[in-house]
Amino acid sequence: MEIVCLDLEGVLVPEIWIAFAEATGIEELKRTTRDEPDYDKLMNYRINILKEHGLGLKEIQDTIATIDPIPGAKEFLDELRSMTQVIIISDTFTQFAKPLMQKLGWPTIFCNSLEVAADGEITGFKMRVENSKYTTVKALQSIGYDTIASGDSHNDLGMIEASKAGFLFKSTDQIKADHPELPAYEKYDELLAAIKEVIGQ
Repeated sequence: MEIVCLDLEGVLVPEIWIAFAEATGIEELKRTTRDEPDYDKLMNYRINILKEHGLGLKEIQDTIATIDPIPGAKEFLDELRSMTQVIIISDTFTQFAKPLMQKLGWPTIFCNSLEVAADGEITGFKMRVENSKYTTVKALQSIGYDTIASGDSHNDLGMIEASKAGFLFKSTDQIKADHPELPAYEKYDELLAAIKEVIGQ
């Protein structure tokens, strides 16, 4: 049995932190996992910037409410889910993901959680498990699934490389150059065709 594991931001929806950086004018918040492989370092950097500017969860959620899926993402996901099981494995947070999942038709998502003070200040974050994307695909394999994975960033490489088949999608030129062994696609119909071939559809 196959199960498809997809990244969320940059693959199905725009990058939340880039949207928030644009909404607030804080350029430093445009840094993402495409730029910084160490996720803990990246999140602590973001939390410090939020604190400096007096921004909290509500302000980020207000921006997320304005974000729509990437054009074609929901249709791609709907077709994929009609053929096989799909899980979104993301390093985002439950407090961010819900409105985006609604716009995508409520797919299953495994993600993390923020630690938030009573006044809405983001004080920390709790990862579901260490190295969550890789750990999750290995867990799925341990219960009898062949995983097929796709993502765009440094933190997706573990799950892509550990899977029966893995694809870069809308990735950076640098990541594609560093990993020429991984097929890379820019359009949903190309990714769908590649997955169909793996699952024999």
